[in-house]
Amino acid sequence: MIRGTKNKKTVLVTGGGGFLGSHLCKALLDCGNHVVCIDNFISGRLSNIEPLKKNPDFDLLIHDVTEPYNFYVDEIFNLACPASPIFYQRDPIATYKTTVLGAINALDLALKWNAKIFQASTSEVYGDALVHPQPENYWGNVNPHGIRSCYDEGKRGAESLFFDYRRKHGTDIKVARIFNTYGPNMNVDDGRVVSNFIIQALQNRDITVYGDGKQTRSFCYVDDLVRGMMLLMDSGNGVTGPVNLGNPGEFTMLELAEKVLKLTCSKSKIIFMPLPDDDPKMRRPDITLAGKLLGWRPEIPLDEGLKLTVEYFKGIL
Repeated sequence: MIRGTKNKKTVLVTGGGGFLGSHLCKALLDCGNHVVCIDNFISGRLSNIEPLKKNPDFDLLIHDVTEPYNFYVDEIFNLACPASPIFYQRDPIATYKTTVLGAINALDLALKWNAKIFQASTSEVYGDALVHPQPENYWGNVNPHGIRSCYDEGKRGAESLFFDYRRKHGTDIKVARIFNTYGPNMNVDDGRVVSNFIIQALQNRDITVYGDGKQTRSFCYVDDLVRGMMLLMDSGNGVTGPVNLGNPGEFTMLELAEKVLKLTCSKSKIIFMPLPDDDPKMRRPDITLAGKLLGWRPEIPLDEGLKLTVEYFKGIL
């Protein structure tokens, strides 16, 4: 049962048991909110939110967001969806349902209670981008029927729904396109490059680099990302997004592997594997709009964030 409170804002976080969601739930609690976390724990973990369950202002509802739900909310952060290729490709139909039906159910709840609602979209909407870095007005280069399309097109569909609710109902929406994020609470087996490299290095296993290792990504530490999300949610009604949130520092996969090897003093060797289908060659956000609208830019450099993340994985292995 969702308790709610008369004196505090009630904020719903769908996917609140995941890597990003658990950090957001904590930050919202730290700001004095009443937080409701919904998750079915397909990819999230109970251990991520275990420390939060002691807080009387935290409620957990184990539920699949593709099914409707109803309780009072002031704000909604819609994060529910597996975000790593290993998880979202495991059941692509369920992934697509989660992004699209999950968005509809969250939007309907926002409409019922006149709540502000945030959509965690993704840099994947840009696909294998032909424009670099990627600004928000770039429409993308996405394969609509590839192995990644369940996630890419699902998120693009969710964005469409958010703006349709805005146009038809006046819903106060906030859409963020989130680029690669890393930090504590990442799953050991989620297949993301940062966690993969760190786990392999700590266990002195070969570090697997796909392709020639020259493809690039930008990596945002989770605390910076959560701060950006909350700033966007707190922005005025006229600010809808989409707004890119990510760190514009750009690194090749080989550079990342070498940084991890140095930090962990690992004996691992770098080996090369075939590049997966539709894997983007370059990924870097243009965050000019986030700076202009929110006064936001990331503050934690990659070396510092990697140290914190390495310490986290040392503690759980």
